[in-house]
Amino acid sequence: MPQPVTARPPSPRTVAGWILRGLETLTELEQLQLKTVRAHCPELDALTWHVRSFAVMLTDGQGERLSDWLDAVRQDDLPSLHTLAAGIDRDRDAVIAGLTLPWNSGVVEGHVNRIKMFKRQVLDRAGFALLRKRVVPA
Repeated sequence: MPQPVTARPPSPRTVAGWILRGLETLTELEQLQLKTVRAHCPELDALTWHVRSFAVMLTDGQGERLSDWLDAVRQDDLPSLHTLAAGIDRDRDAVIAGLTLPWNSGVVEGHVNRIKMFKRQVLDRAGFALLRKRVVPA
């Protein structure tokens, strides 16, 4: 008797993309597929909830909810998120400030990123002298 034809399961990268994107950006088919995956895997369902609730804290500046989020993470059996929670606990005040305050270091990070790009482009071919010439204004 022939085997029934079944659809290939989505790749982990695809599922991660669905989880990280907002529901409003997913197509109906993607939403249905994510719902199916979440129904078959309680760990992914819990992970999705934690990721999306952290995204809301991040985008809406709700740092005061961090303690509740960390408690919820610790109640689930998700070792990777437990590691993240432990890292957040080590510098909780800074994380709360980052989630709450309107200031950020985006401009500085942009400059660091630009310098690292120059370094990758230049150091392999021309050495430090050319890197210095491109980074330091004349």
